[in-house]
Amino acid sequence: MKTEQILAVRKHKTVYRDGDRAVKLFDTCYSKADILSEALNLARIEETGLPVPHVHEVTKLDGRWAIITDFIEGYTLQSLMEAQPVRRDEYLAQFVDIQLSMHRKTCPLLQKLKDKMSRKIDESELDATCRYELHARLNAMPKHNKVCHGDFHPSNVMITPQGQAYILDWSHATQGNASADAARTYLRFCLSGEHETADGYLKRFCRQSNTARQYVEAWMPIVAASQSVKGLPEERDFLLSWANIADYE
Repeated sequence: MKTEQILAVRKHKTVYRDGDRAVKLFDTCYSKADILSEALNLARIEETGLPVPHVHEVTKLDGRWAIITDFIEGYTLQSLMEAQPVRRDEYLAQFVDIQLSMHRKTCPLLQKLKDKMSRKIDESELDATCRYELHARLNAMPKHNKVCHGDFHPSNVMITPQGQAYILDWSHATQGNASADAARTYLRFCLSGEHETADGYLKRFCRQSNTARQYVEAWMPIVAASQSVKGLPEERDFLLSWANIADYE
């Protein structure tokens, strides 16, 4: 297997091209359980009919775990938005359309979003009072079973030369409330310093999904607390400030 053409570099993992395959190679520090979970998530999402790269193999290369999937040729929606800023609104509308098409799917074997959020709140650095308030808010949220990506961002949407959109990177996938998924996308834009895009995204999501903005915003402290656990150190203070309900409100 050839791993010469680098497609992307992320924290503790690198994606290479090998012919018609993409090889996601993980550093040795990466949890085997998390790698196997990611591959299983992708295999389960395949069964929903969503446009995703098919997983072919989980193996070891030179002592490092790797997930081998289809190689999808094209450009990420993020790179298209950066290259053609005049079409940014058009791409943002397409981005929301793709997210809503995902939320129309169900996948009963995926981990439940509420269970994951509850565990992450307990693992956070927040004080006991704040954790109690977050658990109370989480428990009061309606239970849904929609497919949620967990890290939906234009960098995880690939557009082929034929115009077909593929959704990448399903390591954080859960089933649950679509507004939690939207809150995560909003915070992801904010963490990248794209505050104008974040606001434009949320307005579009709420309009196209007929969702009250306040409902998505009610999820933001919960999602921020969850993301703070494995977030980058330089992002943790920002996320923890959002996770503090009293400060946020």
